[in-house]
Amino acid sequence: MGTTFRIVLHATDEATAKRAATAAYERIAEIDNCMSDYKQSSELMQLCKTYATEVGEPRKVSDDLFFVLSHAQELSKKSDGAFDVTVGPVVQLWRHARRTQELPDPKEFAAARARVGYQKIRLDPTKKTVQLTTPGMLLDLGGIAKGFAADEALKVLREKFGIKSALVAAYGDIACGDPPPGKEFWIVDISPIAKSQKPRTLHLVNAAVSTSGDLEQFVVINGVRYSHVLDPRTGLGLTGRRSVTVVAPNGTAADSMTKAVSVLPPEQALRLVEDAPGAAAYIVVLDKDEKPVVTTSKRFPKFVDLVPGLPGSSQSPGKPK
Repeated sequence: MGTTFRIVLHATDEATAKRAATAAYERIAEIDNCMSDYKQSSELMQLCKTYATEVGEPRKVSDDLFFVLSHAQELSKKSDGAFDVTVGPVVQLWRHARRTQELPDPKEFAAARARVGYQKIRLDPTKKTVQLTTPGMLLDLGGIAKGFAADEALKVLREKFGIKSALVAAYGDIACGDPPPGKEFWIVDISPIAKSQKPRTLHLVNAAVSTSGDLEQFVVINGVRYSHVLDPRTGLGLTGRRSVTVVAPNGTAADSMTKAVSVLPPEQALRLVEDAPGAAAYIVVLDKDEKPVVTTSKRFPKFVDLVPGLPGSSQSPGKPK
C-alpha cells in the first residue's frame, strides 16, 4: 500500500511475540495483495481490469474487499462525495504531475474525471458482488485500506494470541489496543505544520488516529502548492497548507474520515465528525500570513494534552512515542 507498517506489542515471552508479529504482518500482506493499486495482480486491480473496456456482469469479491468498499460507499454518501474511492483515474494523473512538476493534460484530465463518481459503483450485500458502471474506472483504496489493515493486524494479535496490548502504525494511520503494561494509554504525537504551534499529544486506548496533510507530500506548479490529497468532486489537489487529524474507534473509520474532513469546509467537516460515534477531529489551516487557524470538534479535548518544550516540527504526522 505504498508505506511501511510498524507493530508494537507486549507478550508474555519472546517466542510468542515473534509468532504473533509474523502472523500480523502476514495478515497485512494479505490485505496488501488484495487492495493495493501499486500491484496489478491485486484483487482490486483485477476487478478494475474486468471493466476496462465495457460494463460487464457484477463480480463476486472477497469479504475483505466488499467490507472496505461498503464502508467507503457509506462515507461517500455521508460526505457528499468528499471521500470517493473511484478517484483512481485522476490520482494516477497527479502522481505523474508530482514527478514531472507539470499539470495534467486538460483532455486527459477531463477524460479521467468522467470515470470518477461513487454513484458508479453498485454493491450487492447479499451476493457480495461489485459492479462498475462506467468502463475504465479505477478504484483507489489509499485513503482507507491502511486503516483497515491496522485494524486486522490488531485483531490477529488479540484473537489468535491473546495479545491485547498492541499498536499498529502505517505512517500517519495508527490503531491502538489496550495500553502498555503499567500505563494508562498509548501516547501519539501530532506534528505541527507551523513553527508557532506547540506539538499535540494524544492519549489513546482501543482507538485509532489518522493524520493527513501536505507536510511532506505535495508539488508546486506555477507557484501553486498542490497537496497529494485530492478533492474527488473536482479532481484537483487541495491548495494551501493544512493538517487534519481524526480520532475514531477503529482505523478504517479514522483513515477514511480524515480524507473527507480534509476536503470539506470546516463547519461541514465538523458535522460529519460529530455524527460519527466516538470520532473527533483537529483541523489546522495556515492563513495567508502562515499563521495556524485551529478548529476542533467537541470530543477532541478528551484525547489531547499539550506537551511543553518539544521542538517545532521534527516528528512525522501521528508518530507513536
